[in-house]
Amino acid sequence: MPGIYIHIPFCKKACHYCDFHFSTSLQNKKTFLSALGKEIEIQKKFFEKETATVINTVYFGGGTPSLLSYDELAVIFEKLNAHFTISPNAEITLEANPDDLNSAKLKELTASPINRLSIGIQSFYEDDLKWMNRAHNAEQAISSVKGAQDKGLENITIDLIYGIPTLDNTKWKNNLQKAFELSVPHISAYCLTVEPRTALADMIKKKKVLNINEQQSIEHFTILVEEMKQHNFVQYEISNFCKNKRYSKHNSNYWKGESYLGLGPSAHSFDGKNRQWNVSNNALYINSLTNNKINFEREELSEKKRYNEYILTTLRTMWGTSLNHIKQVFGEEYLQHCIKEAQIYFSNLDLMEQEKKLLLTDKGKLIADKIASDLFVI
Repeated sequence: MPGIYIHIPFCKKACHYCDFHFSTSLQNKKTFLSALGKEIEIQKKFFEKETATVINTVYFGGGTPSLLSYDELAVIFEKLNAHFTISPNAEITLEANPDDLNSAKLKELTASPINRLSIGIQSFYEDDLKWMNRAHNAEQAISSVKGAQDKGLENITIDLIYGIPTLDNTKWKNNLQKAFELSVPHISAYCLTVEPRTALADMIKKKKVLNINEQQSIEHFTILVEEMKQHNFVQYEISNFCKNKRYSKHNSNYWKGESYLGLGPSAHSFDGKNRQWNVSNNALYINSLTNNKINFEREELSEKKRYNEYILTTLRTMWGTSLNHIKQVFGEEYLQHCIKEAQIYFSNLDLMEQEKKLLLTDKGKLIADKIASDLFVI
């Protein structure tokens, strides 16, 4: 079942490492929301090729969607419900920063259709948060989760980042322990990467901060996997862990190749064969929709690209890459190529085959991108 992603392109401040599209000025928020409403209406037939389409997930990402007020969220949902059929059991996620989740805000969210929170904790240590230029502090990191739980919002995932130069192994273990103590059903943990054209990349270039230590990142990942196992979290995707099958339905649909519609500047959409992405500029996005047009680019994915994407997304998950699917969808030639290129990783114990599926071992997860790229058809 398909999903809808909505990009809210505003933040209070810019995290040093972030390369997502956003603006720290909120002066265009009202006109943006008007433009978003028009895009929802224009895109109402995006899924028309799929029979009896019911939207299974709605995901508010950004940016910082928790900057939206109750009334602003209500207007968006009114537009969505007017033009799409949203399942009564749909997973509806809002990304939130801890500093936004005060008691009044949480009370608003409990009265809205939002039923899942993704809280950007990143670290429970003050020095890490300052190094990343996060808007919240260590106290808010904890109080935001507890406050949400007290209001009955128990379907929570928290984000953590490892590989930070200020984060040694002991602090990383303590971060994980604090996350476990909060009793959330889902944790996402991401390795810090230095993206071009970010403040972090510039600071590293000017030697204002230390560069990322690859060995430290490997050690943090190894600790992460071990600690998650000990606390009964299932690693269902390289960066995602949950208890009691509380998978992110929205992100799982990405990894399984389901269709999705992206709304808002920089948002991506996929219909099974084609990918398109909106302009990453708030003013251009708003101006085009003022004229009832969407400023976007579109790519028809070749068979090779669709195969490569299938490898890239499925190999990262616990469900693995289906050899039967490759044969049925892409043909015998692709299957034989995949099996041939996988042999060295079987020998090195980075990959294993179970029930006609390729699965990464814990060792292989450290080099997942390299393995996937070697299985690609160029």
